[in-house]
Amino acid sequence: MTLAQKLVARAAGRDHVVPGEIVTCRVDLAMFHDSSGPRRLKPMLEQLGAPIWDKKRVVLVIDHYVPEADDESRRIVKIARDWAAEQQLPHVHDGQGICHVVLPQAGHLRPGLFCVGGDSHSPTGGAFGAYMFGIGSTEMLGVVTTGEIWLQVPHTLFLQWDGALAPGLSAKDMMLAMLGRLGMSGGQYQALEFCGEAVRALTMPERMTMANMSAELGAQTGLVAPDATTANWLAAHGVQLEARDLEGWQGDADAPGVRHVFDASTLAPQVALPHSPANVREVTALPRTRIDVAYIGACTGAKIDDLRAAARVLAGQRVGEGVKLLVAPASLKDRATAEAEGTMQLLLDAGATLLPSACGACAGYGGVIDEGATVISSTARNFKGRMGAATAQVYLASPFTVAASALSGHITDVREVLA
Repeated sequence: MTLAQKLVARAAGRDHVVPGEIVTCRVDLAMFHDSSGPRRLKPMLEQLGAPIWDKKRVVLVIDHYVPEADDESRRIVKIARDWAAEQQLPHVHDGQGICHVVLPQAGHLRPGLFCVGGDSHSPTGGAFGAYMFGIGSTEMLGVVTTGEIWLQVPHTLFLQWDGALAPGLSAKDMMLAMLGRLGMSGGQYQALEFCGEAVRALTMPERMTMANMSAELGAQTGLVAPDATTANWLAAHGVQLEARDLEGWQGDADAPGVRHVFDASTLAPQVALPHSPANVREVTALPRTRIDVAYIGACTGAKIDDLRAAARVLAGQRVGEGVKLLVAPASLKDRATAEAEGTMQLLLDAGATLLPSACGACAGYGGVIDEGATVISSTARNFKGRMGAATAQVYLASPFTVAASALSGHITDVREVLA
C-alpha cells in the first residue's frame, strides 16, 4: 500500500484498502477557524439539537478576522469566542497566528493521525505523516456530531525530487515548478506523496509549505513520510515520539501510483504570474517587472525559515525606493523566535513594515494592497482579487525571491544578490 492507503486503512479500521473504494473513517482531529467554523456550525448544530462528539478532538483557531478592523469582523470573531466559551472548548488558539502553522506548533499533529480542517490548505498536516484534508461546513457538521466521515480512497501521485537545492532555492520554488509542469488539476482528488533526497533534506517548515500547496495542484492531501526530522521538530514543540510511532508510516516499495521525477540540482527560482499559481516561469525568463509591494506573509511564506531566508537576503541593505516591504509572521511563536535571534531586526532595519500574525492580505483582509499595485508575494495563491484589490497584479515567489525583488524594485533573481 501507499502511505495514503495505510493512513486511511487505519482510520477505517481495516487491514487493507484499495484506491477507488469508499470507506468510513474515524476522525482523530477536526480543526476550523473563525471564518469556517462557529458562525456556520453554531446555527446548524442548534437546528439539529446535536452535541459535539468529542470536544477534546476539536481545535478552533481565530486567525482570519483578527485583529478586528470593522463591525463585520468584530461580529464574526465575537460569534467564535462566545461559542467557544459556551461549548467550553479546551483547544482554542485566539490571535496566535495562522491555523496551519499554529496547529502543529501547539502539538496537535503527529504521524498516523486522520484529520480534517475547515480550510482548503488543511493538507499542511500531511507534512507530519498525518492524513489531513479540507472540507466544507456541512461536511464539518457531520464530523463534529459523529466523529466520522466517508472517503473515497485516493490514487497516489508520487512527486520525487532527486539531487539537492542550490542556495537561494526553497520548497516554494519546488511547488511552483510542479504547478508549472502539472497544472492546477494535475493531482485532482489524488493523494500526493513527496519523496526523494531533496524532500528528505527539507526542514519541517519547508515540508509544511510543500504539503500546504497540494491544494493548488487539486489534490485531496499531500504527504511526506515521517522521519527523524519530523520527530525532532515535534519534540521541540512538546510532542515526544517513540520509534514505533514512526514505524509503518512509509509507502511500500511496490505500492501503486504514478511517479513524476524532478531534479532539484537544476531548479532555478520560479515565479507565478497573474492570475494563477500555475502560470509559472523561471525568473530569468521574465522581462524587467517593476513592483510596488513585496509581501512576506501567509502559511507558505512567513514561517521561521521563510523569515530567515528573507533576512539572509536583506541583511545590511535597504529596500528599493518606492517599494513597500510588508512582513506578517505566520505565528506569534515564529515572530518571537525571529525577534530573539535577531532575524526580525534585520528585516526591520531593511525597511520592513511589521504586520499582525494572521491570514491578513493573503485572504484579502486588512486593506494593505492598493488597487493597481504590482505585488510579489510569498503567499500560495494569486487569483484576481485574492489579496483584496481587484486590479492588483500579484506574482508568487519564494521569500528569497520576494526579498531580492524588494531590494531592486523589480522581480529579481536572488542568486545574483547572494552571489
